[in-house]
Amino acid sequence: MGPDAPEAPRKRRRSTKKLTTTSDAGEDEEEIYENLRKFPHCLLLTRVGQFYESYFEQANEIANLLNIKLTSRKWGGSRVPMCGFPLIHLDKHLKVLVQQHKRFVAMCEEFPLKERFGVKEFERRVTRIITPGTLIDEPFLDAHENNFLLAISCLSPQQSDKDVDIGLAWIDISTGEFYSKHATLESVQDELARISPREVILPDAFKDLKDHHLMDALAEENCFLSFVASGEGHPADNATDARHIHKSELASHRISLTSMERVAVDTLTSYLNMHLLENMPPLTEPTQDNVGRMQIDAHTIKALEIRETNYEGGTRGSLFNVLKRTVTNGGARLLSRWLCSPSTSLSDIAARQSLVEFFLRRPHLEADLVQLLTKVDDASRLTQKCLAGRGDPSDLIAIGKTLHTWSKISAMLATEKDLEEKEQLNYSPEEWRSLDALMSRMHTLTELLDAIHKALGVDGESVDRNLEELSFEGENELETGLPKLVNWKLPVSRWFVRTESSKTLQHLYKRFQGLLTEKDTLENRFQRDYGAPSLSLRASPGQGMHVHLSRKRDQPKLNNDANFIPTYESGSTKCFFNQEWSQLGNQIVDIMERLALEEKEVFNSLRNMVNEYSFSLKRNSEIINELDVALSFSKVANELKFVKPNITDDDVYDVVNGRHPSVEMGLLTSGRVFTPNSIKLDPNSKVHIITGPNMAGKSTFLRQTALISILAQIGSFVPAESATIGIVDRLFSRIGAKDDLFRDRSTFMVEMLETADILRRATDKSLVIMDEVGRGTTVRDGLAIAFATVHHLTTVNRSRTLFATHFHELAHMLGHTDEATGSGTYQKLRFYCTDIDETEDGYFSYSYRLRPGVNWDSHGLKVAQLAGLPSIAIETATSTLKSLQ
Repeated sequence: MGPDAPEAPRKRRRSTKKLTTTSDAGEDEEEIYENLRKFPHCLLLTRVGQFYESYFEQANEIANLLNIKLTSRKWGGSRVPMCGFPLIHLDKHLKVLVQQHKRFVAMCEEFPLKERFGVKEFERRVTRIITPGTLIDEPFLDAHENNFLLAISCLSPQQSDKDVDIGLAWIDISTGEFYSKHATLESVQDELARISPREVILPDAFKDLKDHHLMDALAEENCFLSFVASGEGHPADNATDARHIHKSELASHRISLTSMERVAVDTLTSYLNMHLLENMPPLTEPTQDNVGRMQIDAHTIKALEIRETNYEGGTRGSLFNVLKRTVTNGGARLLSRWLCSPSTSLSDIAARQSLVEFFLRRPHLEADLVQLLTKVDDASRLTQKCLAGRGDPSDLIAIGKTLHTWSKISAMLATEKDLEEKEQLNYSPEEWRSLDALMSRMHTLTELLDAIHKALGVDGESVDRNLEELSFEGENELETGLPKLVNWKLPVSRWFVRTESSKTLQHLYKRFQGLLTEKDTLENRFQRDYGAPSLSLRASPGQGMHVHLSRKRDQPKLNNDANFIPTYESGSTKCFFNQEWSQLGNQIVDIMERLALEEKEVFNSLRNMVNEYSFSLKRNSEIINELDVALSFSKVANELKFVKPNITDDDVYDVVNGRHPSVEMGLLTSGRVFTPNSIKLDPNSKVHIITGPNMAGKSTFLRQTALISILAQIGSFVPAESATIGIVDRLFSRIGAKDDLFRDRSTFMVEMLETADILRRATDKSLVIMDEVGRGTTVRDGLAIAFATVHHLTTVNRSRTLFATHFHELAHMLGHTDEATGSGTYQKLRFYCTDIDETEDGYFSYSYRLRPGVNWDSHGLKVAQLAGLPSIAIETATSTLKSLQ
């Protein structure tokens, strides 16, 4: 039978419901149908022993989606469709159903009731509905990315004006990171691109809505949508939701949510209640995300390839990939968020820069800290797993190791500071200020660390119980706390709890060891008195406590003794019932059950303690993530020769010999060198018009200018010789448009939509980069649109702007002078260009270096020649160009 083959019906004997009878099959069938009625939007997976099974009509669909065998089974006098797969394949199949096919999966688990010997009894119930946005601890969760679930509130579907207020609330249930924001419909697509939610919740009034800005934005970002009934997110109808938001630990951080934010938060918590069910963790108040961030529009995030590249779709070649030297999962997630929402706070940026500068001056400390951080586990996700009641001993051990490492980090920094103060004549406390401010927010968790160490050990080692001969059997001990006996191999507790952690445990373990000694003594006495060296004392579900003989020649004396009653015989073995062993064995089983229950009690107490410290654990994890990102920035600055930018609040952008970080890395891997370029935008020169040949570096220059501003405002150093950058409140780009046939939009239409968005929203603090506006239509129309765009950016928006174009006539229209400036209304414009270097033999190369002026020749024929157009086509194009000129 293959690994995906369903369990045969006859093997379901472990269930109390005997499915071979018509009446019992009817009861089980009704149970399945009841769950299907309760969760009609879900695929139902029912746990049966070591398998998950699906029945009736859904079995056909699941078998098809998972590409597993569809079979049938006799049920209620007829045969019904059925499929199933082993428990060990659950994660693999959930990834297919939930992540790939975006299906909701209702998990019906079985919970064994107390068993002595004989058939087990089960209770089955749906404990959780798994959706793309409610993943908690599944192995297929991306460790380096957040898995956000987003709820959007809007007053009425009939209101589609772009200035309509909306509320956003989003949470990563795997880490507990919870945010809210008040926004407008106009900015919703930008927020979607920044948050990158795996699932979006909307009121069901939007379900069949067409031609609404919100639905257009969701479709544009390819968001997976879920809908809730109109009343399910309203505060008045969801009093129970408030129980899941714990404020006690955040009393000093309580916030006043707007009415739209509150509706979004309530919708989100209601949705979580309905789907997480028994795995619903307590939530903290959301962090408001309304101020202090550079806004990057949706198109710009993609065009600049901040998180992933457009060509391959992965992170390779992206800005994230260039900067990622983080060694913790939380650090990688924080870096990804920062890149899409850089800070606009001068103090925050300065603090981050100080950390980078601090570690650059101390490479030895940087290396030691990075080595320690490799031992830090993902504390946020581990804590959240415990809060959801899913944490196991390995999670607690990982938390213990992480706490131990955190204490080492704090101790290392304190030691380093003391050494510098004693040994350095020019010691400056100011250098330590940012790091001290960061680490001072760390919470001391000595009590929790001691408790984990006492119960589990720092490395999870358990005390030696002299039970090497005992083996672990069974899968349900975590739910019941009860051990299972198979052939008298007693299981070691799966919680690995040290006996020192509980006086009760010490007493029970001592009693258990004594009973095992009595068992060995009794076995040796029976072997000696009855001349039966093959005799052993055993226990099994089928025969209970019994005396087992593996050799027939050892049987005579026992056959003649009334204290040994034969119960089973095979060709070579025989079993007997003996009252003395039965009484002793039952005492051992009782002690085992009490041991298991006590160990479970200790484990649950420890997990509850983790839950009590959850806020501190998450806070410390956030601080370590920031430390990890700062170390990453320091390493990148050292490796790639980045410099510290001067960040001001002025309308300036002055970069000397700036470089595109991703392109430079790509060139270095092939042994080539990047050509840097300088730029200076200030109140007297806020708009630069850039001309030049195709492939001569105009687009790269535009992109690097935008990327350097992002790097500067996340606190990183930048690829340049020097840089002074004024805070950018919004970053816009109009680069690389393509058609959108699905929404009936031509390339030119897409370009115009992006241009219109920029002209409406850009401010005098914004940075705008635009490439070849107007190219998708006739020359006259395109030139007119390009001129109107530059005019609007110059006179209305007054943004810092780079405008690349092939319309040379635009220079005349803007009053180009011999000093490469504009005139009249456009006197603050500057003109720059790239060029090519031609050789006498007809070959040419790109200079890539910008110079003041206008390149009146786009050299399109040279690019066509480089691309390999047939020589006759080149000759025709050349003669045609001459006639046109």
